[in-house]
Amino acid sequence: MSLLLKFAISILLVFLSNTIEIESVEQIYSLETRYIEVPVDHFSALPSPKYFKLRYLINSKYHVRGGPVFVYTGNDGDISIFAQNTGFMYDIAPVFNALLVFIEHRYYGQSLPFGNSTFSSPDNMQYLTSTQALADFAFVIEHLKKSFFENVISYDTHPFVAFGGSYGGMLAAWLRMKYPYSVIGAISSSAPMFYFPGMTSCELFYDKVTQVFEKYGHDQCVKTIKLGWDVIINLSKTKLGMDFISTTWKLCGKLKNSEDTEMLLNWLGNIYVNIALTNYHYPTDFYTPLPAYPVKVFCDKLTTSYFNDTKGLIEHFSHALEIYTNYTGKRVCNNINSSIDDYTEFAWDYQQCTELVMPKCSTDADMFITKPWDFEKYSMNCFKKFGVKTFEPDWAVIAYGGKNLRHYSNIVFSNGMMDPYSCGGVTGNMSASIWAFNISDAPHHIDLRNSDVADNNYVFSARAFHIQAIKQWLNMV
Repeated sequence: MSLLLKFAISILLVFLSNTIEIESVEQIYSLETRYIEVPVDHFSALPSPKYFKLRYLINSKYHVRGGPVFVYTGNDGDISIFAQNTGFMYDIAPVFNALLVFIEHRYYGQSLPFGNSTFSSPDNMQYLTSTQALADFAFVIEHLKKSFFENVISYDTHPFVAFGGSYGGMLAAWLRMKYPYSVIGAISSSAPMFYFPGMTSCELFYDKVTQVFEKYGHDQCVKTIKLGWDVIINLSKTKLGMDFISTTWKLCGKLKNSEDTEMLLNWLGNIYVNIALTNYHYPTDFYTPLPAYPVKVFCDKLTTSYFNDTKGLIEHFSHALEIYTNYTGKRVCNNINSSIDDYTEFAWDYQQCTELVMPKCSTDADMFITKPWDFEKYSMNCFKKFGVKTFEPDWAVIAYGGKNLRHYSNIVFSNGMMDPYSCGGVTGNMSASIWAFNISDAPHHIDLRNSDVADNNYVFSARAFHIQAIKQWLNMV
């Protein structure tokens, strides 16, 4: 059975579990779930185009007739996750009498163009692109304009403001750039706009992850992590060693060969990245339940007690990794090939293979295994996995303008300076109305999250900057 067919079989169960989860989200955040029929292909001239139901969530609790609409441009995941983790929009909605709308990205959550068969073939997946998603957002916004502004005095541009973080931040900015009549401005947080071939050096991402571990952990933590790679590789050369790692780290399936070891190393590296991205100063459950400052907690557990051999080090890693893999104590085992079970990760991998190629390489200077960027190898792996070719490296420059943003307007780019993706972010003003706000000591899109008593002045300042920009766009100042 092919990998694509395995996804087709699993979609229905995931869909039903998501539906159950959404009910509680609606209650907590006063969200109403709606669906709208959108074209599978917005750019086809063929007759009888196919449509599918795109999901979006609405909060009208603070809305007053004629007030603006704040639109979150959905990321690579179930839209309910981002509706729960974008508290800034709820915080400022009463100030503006705003309607809140969270639009799901096609191929994620419940917005599956071909239902249970969405991931069954390359033909069905070909419409998973940022350009199609942007057209979805514009389509929904036009519908909302008719619904909420039909009898209101007309505007040259209706008062819609886009919000987004990470990939969603890129989409918010691109929506303003590609469809400037849809939104009058965009708050784009932690958006790696320049993280494409030829624009950002491939080693900078892992350099920044290492800096986060050095700052919030300590030097010994980074040294132990670097030591761990060789220990894992050497121990995995024998069956006994692979069995020991599999049992100690509670893997769902035992390591059997070098390919499994490579998968384990990639899984471990992704954990380090995710801990760095979500190194918030309070407990969160964005990717997974985590304590405050998870990098520090991980490093403390890894280095505060003594080990005298390689197996002892593996046991230390197991204990420390539970901060990420099993913080709640409810997980039975760890699946190192999560993409097999998670079609969200599968869909995002597809996008990174086709249009959103973001080169990452590691060197001796960082805490990861030294690995150069090899576009040809990357492209071959993508073809092997999805049966599709990788776009040309400079596709993003052609499609979205690369670093030439000065011709656009009304976008705020914010970046946490302890966010690994800030290395590819817009960190300086690009024009009179393309602004950058850099947040010291901050992780990934913290300014879009709920206000917290532990927020520092830099986060407060970023949010105040956003509010002032929105007021300016809405002619309120």
